[in-house]
Amino acid sequence: MRSSVRRALVFSAAGSVALGAAYVLVPLDRGDASPPALGPVGRARVAVAAGRPAAPADLAALIGDREAHLRTHPRDEHSWAVLGSAYVARGARTADVAYYPKAEQALRTSLRTRSAGNPEALLGLTALANARHDFRAARMWGEQAVRQAPKRWAAYPALIDAYTGLGDAKGVGKALDSLKKLGPRSAVKARAGQVYRDRGWREDANAALTDAAALAETPAEQAASLHRVGELAWERGEPAVALRQYDAALAADPDHHASLAGRGRALAALGRTSEALHAYRSALTRQPLPEYAVELGELYEALKLRPAARAQYDVVRARVKEESAGGVNNERVLGLFEADHGDPETAVARLKAEYKRHGNPQTADALGWALHRAGEGKKGLKLVTKAIAKGPRSALFAYHRGEIERQLGRYGAARRHIGEALRINPYFSPLQVPRAKRALAALGEPPEGGPEEVYESAPAAAPGPERPRRTEPGGSAPGSAQRQPSRRQVAPRQASPRPWTSRRAAPSTPRRSSPSAPARARTASPGR
Repeated sequence: MRSSVRRALVFSAAGSVALGAAYVLVPLDRGDASPPALGPVGRARVAVAAGRPAAPADLAALIGDREAHLRTHPRDEHSWAVLGSAYVARGARTADVAYYPKAEQALRTSLRTRSAGNPEALLGLTALANARHDFRAARMWGEQAVRQAPKRWAAYPALIDAYTGLGDAKGVGKALDSLKKLGPRSAVKARAGQVYRDRGWREDANAALTDAAALAETPAEQAASLHRVGELAWERGEPAVALRQYDAALAADPDHHASLAGRGRALAALGRTSEALHAYRSALTRQPLPEYAVELGELYEALKLRPAARAQYDVVRARVKEESAGGVNNERVLGLFEADHGDPETAVARLKAEYKRHGNPQTADALGWALHRAGEGKKGLKLVTKAIAKGPRSALFAYHRGEIERQLGRYGAARRHIGEALRINPYFSPLQVPRAKRALAALGEPPEGGPEEVYESAPAAAPGPERPRRTEPGGSAPGSAQRQPSRRQVAPRQASPRPWTSRRAAPSTPRRSSPSAPARARTASPGR
């Protein structure tokens, strides 16, 4: 009897302990419980693993944490991959290229420790190659990461960047389709917005990026999407709207330096020059990219501050040289800069090599413009036309095409494309916009009746004897007994002319019925 009571007491005590443990391990769900907030290291680690923007302070915390861990655990391949990816993100946020060699060393150490089944290291190397503008290497590493982990959605944004840099539109489309199936909505919207923008689908891009900003999970991610919305507004020629978006991005993340440069661009367009100069200087102090130095130098030059402009142009060359030491490829930026402000022949040599490596629309436009500046306008026009056909709707592309056509004597096409550049964005460059306006004024209005060269589909007229003067319907051409048809009668024989708008935006025009063959024979003018 006594032993049975003792056993009952033991079982009761054990049950109480187990029940208490259950209450400790599985708290009651009152409906208001939420997961604990991540600290700086956790936030940065999640962002780096997904290829998303992270705050500089969080990245610094993650780097310090992993460096300390690896001093005691040097064989931890996963921590080496995390550290290398954090170095890449830190270098991209601060434009400090000294992080890139450190990132490469960490990531390759991770691969040496574990070569198979290590998509984290492969994704870090993809991000590093994209940051260095080495898009061939980025494609190689990214495709290896996809083969190892095809369901890992974070590989596809990096691959989209690589394919975009290579001008591979099909690759971009396939990677975006995979991302849509696997990725979270915020990442899908952010990347889709960029792809739509590159395709010239501005309304779709704006909607996707606005959604991405609303769905963003961190301030840094929200700032990146708001900045892209601002860039779209800028490209539409709406600097006031762009400025609001840049300000919103900086309110979300004061360290988003790209929005500082965007503010400088928008403020200059709005005539707030002193504020624009301050914004550009702040951006260059915090993130000294050569693109920002070019923009600031051109603003100085437009303000007739030529010594300050020359000083900034020296900064451009020095900064490109410094970044080259960190493995960054800035050949397109430097080539376009040399075409406008230096030696066009040098620009052509640089950009030809770059176009072979990365045949994207931006490089095609830059090479075409450099060829024009070096006196090879016909070759340049082919490349700029190709850039417009395959790239985004760009005021700079349209201006380059129009200016090349003007120098080649194709005045109707030049008038149309220079005018299109100013309609797309009347503020696209503080230097080129005044030149575009002067060129358009020099070209004047098109001749009454619309000459053939106004229309893109009409070939340029070959030199020859002077044509008879046009007469009113029913009149006769001098020296001819046959009736001379009016331009209105001859027009149906030609392809329907395009209106003076972008090809993407052009509405379809009803085609006029062509006269019958006998009628064409009766109305054909001599020699046509």
